[in-house]
Amino acid sequence: MRPAELPAPDPGALAASRMLLERIGAELGAAGNWIPFARYMELVLHEPGLGYYAAGARKLGAGGDFVTAPGLSPLFARALARQVKELLEPGESVLEFGAGSGALAEVMLEELSVPYLVLETSSEMKQRQQQRLGNRARWIDRLPQRFRGVMLANEVLDAMPVHAVAWTRERVLERGVCANEGQLAWSERAAEGQVLDAARQIGIEIPPSGRYESELALFARAWMRSLGRLLERGALLIVDYGFPQREYFHPQRSMGTLACHYRHRVHGDPFWLPGLQDVTAHVDFSALARAAAEGGLEVLGFATQAQFLVNCGITDLLAEYGPADTPRYVAAAAAAQKLLSPSEMGELFKVLAVGRGVDGPLLGFARGERSHAL
Repeated sequence: MRPAELPAPDPGALAASRMLLERIGAELGAAGNWIPFARYMELVLHEPGLGYYAAGARKLGAGGDFVTAPGLSPLFARALARQVKELLEPGESVLEFGAGSGALAEVMLEELSVPYLVLETSSEMKQRQQQRLGNRARWIDRLPQRFRGVMLANEVLDAMPVHAVAWTRERVLERGVCANEGQLAWSERAAEGQVLDAARQIGIEIPPSGRYESELALFARAWMRSLGRLLERGALLIVDYGFPQREYFHPQRSMGTLACHYRHRVHGDPFWLPGLQDVTAHVDFSALARAAAEGGLEVLGFATQAQFLVNCGITDLLAEYGPADTPRYVAAAAAAQKLLSPSEMGELFKVLAVGRGVDGPLLGFARGERSHAL
């Protein structure tokens, strides 16, 4: 879909986007009219008061830009809770990153009697979560120095800034952002430092066109290593859309995975109305697994979302909706179909578990475990 075909935002939203554009323009002016795409992504998503996740516009649900699995049905959270319960030891806690609408936390709190922590960077999201959960959860502003228990990251890593890279026959280029005749535009420079080192490790086969574009999730890797240092015992469960490295950098995916979400439409222009749309990239699960190992963690399991949820008994949970309540069962069955179907979320979304001091095998990976593909 082209941005010209997208619904028009209201005047207040347009004014907020113009303010963010001025902020981006000021940074470009101070940086010689070039910033890495990772920095641009950080600004448009997380700039205080103006970025997509830092401002007040509605993101989730029918009136927002996208729907996450917990918002579809409690079935997702109830199935996930079975895995979390298996992992927890007495006295441990659950820590959720980016709790969204609070739907996942709400069900977890019903299913588990443990302390529940939320680390939320969006003040607007935090307010909504607090209205929904009250004092049943505790919000923290930064990572704890030490943690024992289970950490949850559901559709969090796809919104972490990524470095955009282009491989050519001559050299590796880092793709950045500049101002060109009053408009934001792509601009490229020779890659160097960490970006160049990471790009060289991929081993990209240059296609006949002479160019291959993709993304490097250096922020996500650093985040994973930091969690490895603080996790004394327990596990991290990551649920997101993405691929192992061999699929992520497949020859047919030569234009990368960047995508923008606005009012349930997807398009490919990250410079359209900054701050009003979600800008995402798929997750490279192999890179995350390597970063986990660098942080002293081991891979406990890797599977498609469909296989993980089936292993955790989602079909049994669906069966609890009896024929006496037909409308409720139909709604639950439709949500389960979306969560499990290969053409919906079932195959594209994956679940990665890493941890320390955990004995396996885990419930969610009893069948269809695919860590060999990482």
